[in-house]
Amino acid sequence: MPDHLLIASLYLQAARSLIAWARRVGGPGLIVLGVVDNSAIPIPGSQDAMTIILAASEKTWWPYYALMATAGAVLGGYITYRLARKEGKAILERRVSRRKAQKVYRTFEKWGFGAVVIPALLPPPLPMFPFLLAAGALQYSRGKFIAALAIGRGIRYTLLAFLAVRYGRSILGWIVEYREPILIAGISMAVAATAFFLLRYKRSKRPSHSH
Repeated sequence: MPDHLLIASLYLQAARSLIAWARRVGGPGLIVLGVVDNSAIPIPGSQDAMTIILAASEKTWWPYYALMATAGAVLGGYITYRLARKEGKAILERRVSRRKAQKVYRTFEKWGFGAVVIPALLPPPLPMFPFLLAAGALQYSRGKFIAALAIGRGIRYTLLAFLAVRYGRSILGWIVEYREPILIAGISMAVAATAFFLLRYKRSKRPSHSH
């Protein structure tokens, strides 16, 4: 089996195990998923799906699940922010193209607080990770960053949990029916993105030869 397929297979198995564990333990599992989903190797959509599943399964607990999902996302985002704050702009420029990095920088210069709130509020496929890195790399205010991330994720997970209570059966049925394609598609995107970042990182480390 080629190396990239082996990595994808192992990642898929690990993601399935993590999601199954998160469903068993409930709220604390949402915190762990939040940390993973805001890292360099996320499981796209896992936090959203698990919030919906848990809220729909135990309807009176939906505010608790929304809170735990938000806490996990903020904790995971803050870890990434701190890492980028120490390493500076180089960490973002190793993971995305220079043009995209410049675009993210301009977005922060123009919108500031909103550059964190809006990506935190919107669902995939909008990538959150570059904005977390940019906030740290640009030394954006820690307090404003945490507040913006908490507001965006808080609104998002509160709405998801509330909608799960109102329309739980239909939403839950759709997730159960299509859980495999959703999980595989999300993980495939994560593996592809990780391979791309690693390739860019290796190239950036190669010494340049002047003629």
